[in-house]
Amino acid sequence: MLQTSFIRKNKEKVLLGLEKRNFKKLHLINEILILDEKKKIIQNILNKILEKENLISKKVGHILSLCYDDYKIKYLKEKSFFLKKKRKNINIRLEKISQVLEKKLNQIPNIPDEKVKKNSEKNNILFQEGKIHCSIKDPLPHWELSKKFRLFDSNLGTKICGSGFTVYMGKGAKLQRSLIRYFLDQNIQASYTEYSLPYLINEKSGYSTGQIPDKENQMYFVEKDNFYLIPTGEIPIMNCYRDRILTDLDLPIKATTYTSCFRREAGSYGTKVRGLNRLHQFEKVEIIQITTPSLSSYSLETMILHVKNILKSLNLPFRLIRLNGPDLGFSSSITYDFEVYSIAQKKWLEVSSISNCTNFQSNRLHLKYKTPTGNIELCHTLNGSALALPRVIAVLLENNQTENRINIPKVLVPYTEFDHIK
Repeated sequence: MLQTSFIRKNKEKVLLGLEKRNFKKLHLINEILILDEKKKIIQNILNKILEKENLISKKVGHILSLCYDDYKIKYLKEKSFFLKKKRKNINIRLEKISQVLEKKLNQIPNIPDEKVKKNSEKNNILFQEGKIHCSIKDPLPHWELSKKFRLFDSNLGTKICGSGFTVYMGKGAKLQRSLIRYFLDQNIQASYTEYSLPYLINEKSGYSTGQIPDKENQMYFVEKDNFYLIPTGEIPIMNCYRDRILTDLDLPIKATTYTSCFRREAGSYGTKVRGLNRLHQFEKVEIIQITTPSLSSYSLETMILHVKNILKSLNLPFRLIRLNGPDLGFSSSITYDFEVYSIAQKKWLEVSSISNCTNFQSNRLHLKYKTPTGNIELCHTLNGSALALPRVIAVLLENNQTENRINIPKVLVPYTEFDHIK
């Protein structure tokens, strides 16, 4: 959430940033500033009332210490009662304005980084690596390979739960488990601390990282217990640090987790969502960093390089894209997507998003740190997929197929304990 003090000092910058996002409710900025000014006026009135109450309390104490003056004490108590009643009414007004102000602030997304481009421009392809090739003329898409080699079954997923779910089996299940272990091991070697976390969160946890209320309709809700199924491991891992004041020596914090992820949105029909391309439940390994503001840009670069090296180790053709304003997530200031090329589907598939949320999430999380000079400041938070499993599996299967087998990347063989599927 943006701070009102930041909006007031940087109004033009905020408006320009929101235009980059193609944000339509620009009128909210003026409304927020007007409400904030009203809140300050009411808060000042409240402070003066409290000062008067404290003064009366001291006077009563002073009179009682000297001599008992029933008339003066009665007068002061009546005045104190009047002030308390007035303070109560002022508090009600203050609370109402604060609620309206917060509701409007909750609708404002993070301000894009200066590098982020506008809506009219295409997402910026920064680089592309890896050979796009396949050993056979007409490669099969992964959903056909699955039938041929009995790796996963979407029909079973539909039977058990509904469309958008799948069942992995045999070597397909072991390949997924091996990728999870490999990704976690790579993250741990890069000094990320592993966490095992709940898959259910409360409303406050979803709000603190920016998914609620923005993406609430895309999340599965357990009404009986007021819990949400997590759409990403970022939420529970970031909330481990909610309401914390760290020191600059604690930072950066680097953490990783493997979770199942649950998302109601499944997109359009057709080949775009066939097989593993888009699921309601999928596995993902996540990395996060919590840093000082001065280190967050560098931390973003290290996260990008880390995911790049993992993709290179799998011998997958990939490219890096910087998202434009309208494509940014609600909490993100800047986002980079890694896409891998599917040889059978002849298209690029997103497998990782890496974002710097600056102090937007930490403001909601109340996540701060003490500087060497003793000041208390908001941390910066970053998150990234390292990596999302379904599309990685899809491309591994498609790009490594021959007529009668699917070859496994060398780095995975110690995990799978087989070098091919046939």
